[in-house]
Amino acid sequence: MELITSVNSKIEENKTEMISSLSKLISIPSVAAKRKGSMPFGENVDRAYRCMLEMAESQGFSIFDADGYGGHIDYAGREPEIVGIVGHLDVVPEGDGWDFEPYGAEVIDGYICGRGTMDDKGPVIASFYAMKALKECGYEPKRTIRMILGLDEETNWQGMDYYLSEVGQLPEFGFTPDGDFPAIHGEMGILVFDIAKKFSQSSAKGLELSSLNGGTAANSVADYARAVLHNSAGEGYENVKKSVSDFRGAKGCKINCKGIGKSFEITVQGISAHGSKPEQGLNAISIIMEFLEQFNFVNEDANDFIDFYNNCIGYHLHGENMGCDFADDVSGRLVFNVGKISLDKKAAQLTINVRYPVTMDDEAVYDGIMSILNHYELGIVKGKHQQPIYIPEDDQIICTLMDIYKKHTKDTESKPLVIGGGTYARAIKSTVAFGARFPEQPELGHQKNEKISVDNMVKLAKIYAEAIYRLSEM
Repeated sequence: MELITSVNSKIEENKTEMISSLSKLISIPSVAAKRKGSMPFGENVDRAYRCMLEMAESQGFSIFDADGYGGHIDYAGREPEIVGIVGHLDVVPEGDGWDFEPYGAEVIDGYICGRGTMDDKGPVIASFYAMKALKECGYEPKRTIRMILGLDEETNWQGMDYYLSEVGQLPEFGFTPDGDFPAIHGEMGILVFDIAKKFSQSSAKGLELSSLNGGTAANSVADYARAVLHNSAGEGYENVKKSVSDFRGAKGCKINCKGIGKSFEITVQGISAHGSKPEQGLNAISIIMEFLEQFNFVNEDANDFIDFYNNCIGYHLHGENMGCDFADDVSGRLVFNVGKISLDKKAAQLTINVRYPVTMDDEAVYDGIMSILNHYELGIVKGKHQQPIYIPEDDQIICTLMDIYKKHTKDTESKPLVIGGGTYARAIKSTVAFGARFPEQPELGHQKNEKISVDNMVKLAKIYAEAIYRLSEM
């Protein structure tokens, strides 16, 4: 196709500008925060959003702003129907242990480095420059092409809900560049909930677990945990110190300790990963809970909670001992991730992220879990729930996207996927996730040292340009 050849050349011509635009966006630490004035998700998310809208206006696209909750960029078509490209500009917290500045937006050895390069600012910019190249080559779309900008995808989707209530006409179909290639035709159901227990107070003297905290987000594998112990009987911590050394030697894990005033601190370093793929990480909460099992704390409720964790959760990733190890032929096994823990002398709370099979429902999961929680006298606080979605492999949208992927990558072996991740494909009918991670790439979203190669940015823009063209003309 002559148009696509010209568009690909234009993308190459715009490469330096595209990388500069992404670097500008990456430099904004757009972690969703509390409302500030007219900015529903805080100042930094709003800065990233305004940056994107200004970029679009400067290129002659029209924009729509839903009161700072989200918006879109339109490339007007000849007919009233709309094709959607749905992305997001918020990011998860950066965490610790990076080899470069998380928001430095440096280009190192051919990679643009920083939080959001893969999830989802890099793919959004690649899609935008695909639109820009099509426009600069004189393409007049059949259907309007609409890039929708979400601002709280990593948290609770209130912004998307508000945007959808304000915008009027919605896309008939489209894609979100916020998953994996080749194309995703199903997304498992997602549950986020807290497991909680109130502690009775103890006046006994001896070794106390004063606090325990770990993790930064429900949908990430906790890569750090910290416990503070206090011996109210006035005894020292030599036995604890020796236990740390022995545990480190036996397990080969990153566990350290030190005195802090009259108390004793224990820290554990794990390996971060996306909550939908916990097997790619190592949960620091599970490590520290295994370590704490050997102690008899004066508060029996703390001991019971540790015992529950190690017996029922531990290092298991599919709810094997939590009554919810479900599976189906389409999506495989349920995924069970511990994202956060918060414990003090009064209470304990775990934040859990579950991805359940597309043929099941949330009640089956909760019914299984409750039998375990009731045995340990634990409570549950239900939070976020996203229903699973599923589109058959032979659907026209899936077939079209698969054809484009194969053409640009020469990968004829990969098949459409069902994933545990949750994307904005759930928010808009007949929308599917399409990229941006290639099969041979490591999963870097939600992890330290997130980055994307310049070459892959160019490849993404070319793939998305053809996808936009083909879907608009369908």
